[in-house]
Amino acid sequence: MDKYSFLNAAHTSYFAEVYDRYLTDPDSVEPSWRAFFQGFDFGVESACDEVDVSVQNATEVGGVVTSGAGSEQMHKEFQVVRLINGYRSRGHLFTKTNPVRKRRTYVPTLDIEHFGLGSEDLDTQFTAGEIIGLGPKTLREIIEHLQRIYCDAIGVEYMYIRKPELVDWIQNWINVNDNHPDFNRNQKSHILKKLNQAVSFEGFLHTKYVGQKRFSLEGNESLIPALDVIVERAAAMGVEQFVMGMAHRGRLNVLTNIFGKSAKDIFSEFDGKDYEQEIFDGDVKYHLGWTSDRKSDNGNKIKMNIAPNPSHLETVGAVVEGIVRAKQDAHYNDDFSKVLPIVVHGDAAIAGQGIVYEVVQMAKLDGYKTNGTIHIVVNNQIGFTTDYLDARTSTYCTDVGKVTLSPVLHVNADDVEAVCHAALFALEYRMRFESDVFIDLLGYRKYGHNEGDEPRFTQPLLYKAIAKHKNPREIYAEKLIAEGVIEEGFIKQLEEEYKATLEEELEDSRKEDKTIITPFMADEWKDFEAVREWEMLDVVDTAYDKDKLTQIAKVLTELPEDKKFLRKVVKLVDDRKKMFFDTDNLDWAMGELLAYGSLLEEGYGVRMSGQDVERGTFSHRHAVMKLEDSEEEVMLLNHISKNQGTFQIYNSLLSEYAVVGFDYGYAMASPHTLTIWEAQFGDFSNGAQIMIDQYISAAEDKWKLQNGLVMLLPHGYEGQGAEHSSARMERYLQLCARDNMFVADVSTPAQMFHILRRQMKVNYRKPLIIFTPKSLLRHPKAVSSVDDFTSGRFHEVLDDVSCTVDKVRSLVFCTGKFYYDLLAEREKLNRDDVALVRIEQLFPLPVEQIDAILNKYSKADDVVWAQEEPRNMGAWSHLMMHYEGARKLRVASRRYYASPAAGSAVRSKNRHQQVLDYVFDKSKDNMTRPK
Repeated sequence: MDKYSFLNAAHTSYFAEVYDRYLTDPDSVEPSWRAFFQGFDFGVESACDEVDVSVQNATEVGGVVTSGAGSEQMHKEFQVVRLINGYRSRGHLFTKTNPVRKRRTYVPTLDIEHFGLGSEDLDTQFTAGEIIGLGPKTLREIIEHLQRIYCDAIGVEYMYIRKPELVDWIQNWINVNDNHPDFNRNQKSHILKKLNQAVSFEGFLHTKYVGQKRFSLEGNESLIPALDVIVERAAAMGVEQFVMGMAHRGRLNVLTNIFGKSAKDIFSEFDGKDYEQEIFDGDVKYHLGWTSDRKSDNGNKIKMNIAPNPSHLETVGAVVEGIVRAKQDAHYNDDFSKVLPIVVHGDAAIAGQGIVYEVVQMAKLDGYKTNGTIHIVVNNQIGFTTDYLDARTSTYCTDVGKVTLSPVLHVNADDVEAVCHAALFALEYRMRFESDVFIDLLGYRKYGHNEGDEPRFTQPLLYKAIAKHKNPREIYAEKLIAEGVIEEGFIKQLEEEYKATLEEELEDSRKEDKTIITPFMADEWKDFEAVREWEMLDVVDTAYDKDKLTQIAKVLTELPEDKKFLRKVVKLVDDRKKMFFDTDNLDWAMGELLAYGSLLEEGYGVRMSGQDVERGTFSHRHAVMKLEDSEEEVMLLNHISKNQGTFQIYNSLLSEYAVVGFDYGYAMASPHTLTIWEAQFGDFSNGAQIMIDQYISAAEDKWKLQNGLVMLLPHGYEGQGAEHSSARMERYLQLCARDNMFVADVSTPAQMFHILRRQMKVNYRKPLIIFTPKSLLRHPKAVSSVDDFTSGRFHEVLDDVSCTVDKVRSLVFCTGKFYYDLLAEREKLNRDDVALVRIEQLFPLPVEQIDAILNKYSKADDVVWAQEEPRNMGAWSHLMMHYEGARKLRVASRRYYASPAAGSAVRSKNRHQQVLDYVFDKSKDNMTRPK
């Protein structure tokens, strides 16, 4: 008896089901089946290469020898199963998704000969049809079905997903109606209306503002009905807020036809009028954000937010995720589905910008997840003048989505119903599985990169084809006329009515002299005011009640008795207890944790993220402590009081750019939360330079956006080499202007306590950059008393209280950790004629306080600015720009260097000592020495 005869008795659909699971996740299949399918694949591949596909009386399949007609039929059934999986895996390569270009050729094709089948099999009935919901059907019918599902206007990539339940859901969804839409007459009329708005809006701008940049959506107008169908259906599913990020292309169209921004306001921006507020410099019209309240067609109230963004196209994706997470945490902590992020990309940008990968990697991380984002690519097939073949190596611009095993749909932008169908798939998948999903909307760009460019210079053949191509509205109108949904002339009437409203808006806009910029997310910021530089220097009461501080200290210094911690952790907590209750010498970590505890007790939230922040890069913070046996996490800061705010702290992925963007977005949407990003080493923030330049330093001026993000940047020269010394403070200080942010280099735990509290106690928000220490975390002199916390405040300048004023002949200004190096040197030299004054806040520079110090030490005939950084780095150039008296200072610093610090610890120490020598003896000018 044939030991494989069971194959003839079993049902083909069962084999197919098991084989499908094997292809998706081989380890999920029972070992004997796995071995069988491995042999089957090997045998079929060999057979396709070496054996006549018309099987004779005996066939070897994966080591299984079968014979007779039944065996041949079983073999053919398996070949049809392979054909079906071929379409599922590679059908997207053979779609009709490109409206203006021929598709590239991929081999092997899906021709049946590649699957051991021939034309003689086309009319043979196969039970394998049950796999795709057809039941037993002829091969011809099966292929027609597969072609409609996988190779028409929508290509679907999903077979790399490793969870069978997700694969099953996708296959069931696209099997319905052969993955084609089935909209009723009313729905089709609504789609046409939105498509008409998209096309007419662009046409109106093209005639009224000839040659002006607008980054037209023409060629991808079906984005508008796609977004509309997502918003409408999502609102019906319970979504209450939408947060969207997109770059320039189509942004004005989206603002008007999806977000409800009046065309009058957009026309006003086109006319280049001045702004109503003098404090605000503004930005180009296609960078601005917008917030609106909208009612869906079903009467659901929804809040719409589109985040502002710079020309650094993909930065906004990270910001959007942060905004969404902040809204979810603040308003819907028990149901993240209420806020939906949508990010619209360009094809060149999503493929070329590394931040996309960083953002995608956040999707499932506890500190950054938003339960799935709908990513839509407005695919023009060109980036500025660069063809897609020169813009990426990957097959698709969306291949980054496969990193997180997200489904990707490629859709022909000319087929608006297919686009809306794909949008509904994306929405349902995101809502059901809380995962990312990508739509590649494949269209074209009617004009050049902007409306003043000539695209024929670089793509003459493509633009010949585009010039002859009908727009999506014309294509869809013809389809609906043929179906009898609309009559001839209907579309012209629709266009005239819409353009008439635009004419009215244009006329109204030209009656006004000024442009008014509506603040983004004004509802979140209603209790805050915009302030100028001099108001940033006002004294703020940040003292905290001693009894309450004692209670917080008690919570932070008592571990749960029923849990087992590492001995080192127990000692660390005991040491903190002693420093507060016995020695009255609180170190840096204690000062920082008390700041968080006091704010939490007052009802503020605290969120911190960054690389290794839970423990702290230098093992000082230990905000999260783990049990020795189970790694259960304990956060004492979440046990301060009954009605306290929430403390969140997350070790981030190894990213600066996207994480800073995320945290900036979080702070933008949550002004009542102290939001902190900490760099592992200060200069690692270089990786986030675009966020610093385009958002942190400039967003309030450009977009009327306040933001209270705190950046903690470890800084200090301790001989650790070029990349572990300098936080490049000169770069932040160069960006300081008027009233855009705070920059500080604090030197005591109490100063850290008060500056963090000040950040939340004022009725405005500014980014705060703090250059934090490394060696001072455990420096015996970098301590503060309890009274410094309970009765003090933040001091922009710290005078030298240890010296006698009349004796001082040398007045030395410095900042941060370098003070302790100078103090040690002064003690070593026994110099009581030198005063060491710390400038703790570098911007806004406390000029009046500095002048008062100079007047106080009027007998000093030598006034020095001392810094450990090279002359071309650090704060010196900043002082030169912002303090008129700076030119009278003698500067003691390292020489000019390209690298922040020497790699040799010995050389670094020598250079450091040279600066110290010159501070205390002006004859030892290290600037003239060869090293």
